[in-house]
Amino acid sequence: MTDTLADFESSTFTAEGTTRTIYRLGSGPAVIVISELPGITPLVARFGRTVAGAGFTAVLPHVFGHDGRSPSNGYTLGSLARVCVSREFTVLALGRTSPIINWLRALARDEHRRCGGPGVGAVGMCFTGGFALGMLVDDVVVAPVLSQPSLPFPVSRSRRRAVGLSESDTRRVQQRALAGTCVLGLRFSGDTWSPPERFEHLRELLGDAFVAVELDSTPGNPHGHKKMAHSVLTEDLDDRPGSPTRDALDQVLSFFRERLAP
Repeated sequence: MTDTLADFESSTFTAEGTTRTIYRLGSGPAVIVISELPGITPLVARFGRTVAGAGFTAVLPHVFGHDGRSPSNGYTLGSLARVCVSREFTVLALGRTSPIINWLRALARDEHRRCGGPGVGAVGMCFTGGFALGMLVDDVVVAPVLSQPSLPFPVSRSRRRAVGLSESDTRRVQQRALAGTCVLGLRFSGDTWSPPERFEHLRELLGDAFVAVELDSTPGNPHGHKKMAHSVLTEDLDDRPGSPTRDALDQVLSFFRERLAP
């Protein structure tokens, strides 16, 4: 752990035969923040602080990378290479849920016991974006946020639509949606890693329970979002009041307040 995470409480959690480091900050109902590649960067930690400052317990599990390290091209490519060969992640296969999601569900149950409240929130980002949807299989997860979900990698038409879940998990997620649990999704309009077809499919699966926030990143857009903008809540966040990404961040926090602290 670097000074980037010095204000977080560090502990470990074991489930599914795997022990991982957990970083925790704040009080109130838990929100599991699952980092994007390459790992828990300073900006992911900043997002965790924002969640904690909004009245929640931000819980950041180590998933990959070096906790607290700033991103670089080499570091990101190295993390990507390692996760692509790991059995915990399903990066290309259709109709399969990444095994690590079972571990995240167990973490959510444990944090619910620890923190109380009506349930647990979850935010997945990029590589882990769809993991928050997979966590919805468990009843304790009541506020899932999918920020630029990129798995399975969109290398074919079918994979551009896929949401990275098994058939049984997809049916369970649909049941939760029909029962009133909403799912919030975030992406930039020009993001090829999190393609529009994926959000279209989520609308088909979940109907009005899927709330899509798609930010304009077309060339010449009035807000200056770059064409390759990708990370809504971290790397490409413009935190100035009135910016679309700041509005998206505020919508995420409002979503948590409505679902976790009514």
